[in-house]
Amino acid sequence: MSEGMLSGYRVLGFDLETTGFDHRSDRIVQFALIGSDVDGSHINLQSLVNPRVPIDPNTTRVHGITDDDVRGAGEFSQHVADIAMMMEDSVIVGHNVVQFDWRFLEMECMRAGVETPRPRAIIDTLVLARSLGIPGRHTLGHLCERFGIGMDRSHQADVDAGATLLLLWRIMQAYPRKFKGPVDDFLDSLSY
Repeated sequence: MSEGMLSGYRVLGFDLETTGFDHRSDRIVQFALIGSDVDGSHINLQSLVNPRVPIDPNTTRVHGITDDDVRGAGEFSQHVADIAMMMEDSVIVGHNVVQFDWRFLEMECMRAGVETPRPRAIIDTLVLARSLGIPGRHTLGHLCERFGIGMDRSHQADVDAGATLLLLWRIMQAYPRKFKGPVDDFLDSLSY
C-alpha cells in the first residue's frame, strides 16, 4: 500500500451527523474520529452530542438519531477539547468534509468560543474522486461499493469515518503514482 505520504502522522477519518444541512443554523448530533496515531495505535473518539435544538424528522430518517437519543449526551462545548486535541496537527480524512463537516465544526467552535482545530492536512475523498476522474457517482456509498468496502450502517458517524479512511487507502492502492512525495505536495495538486 502507498502509505508513504501518511507515515509519521496521526491519520483520522472524520464524520459528523447533524440536525440538518445548514451549518449556520443546524447543529452537530454525533461526531467520530477513527484512525491511528503516529505510533500506529488505534484511535476511536466518538459520541452523540446534545444539539440543544430539535432534530429535523427528515434528518432523523437519514441517520436514525432522535431527540431522545441525544437528551443525555453532552453539548458540543463538552467535547470540543477532546476533538481539538485529536485533530491538532493530524491528517483529517472525510467525504465532502471541506464543504460540509468542516463548516459545521467551525461554526460549533465559534459558538463555543474556541478556536477551530488546526490539522496538518484535510483530505476530502469527494474532491479526490473528482480530481482522479473515478467513474460513476461519487457518493460515499457508491465509492465504497466500487472499492469493495462494506458499510453496514451508513450515516452513522463512526461507520462513515472508518469507511472514508478505508476508501482513501483503497484509492491510494489503485492510483499509487498520484500519492508519491509529501502530503503537502499532494494537497497542492488538488483543487479545493
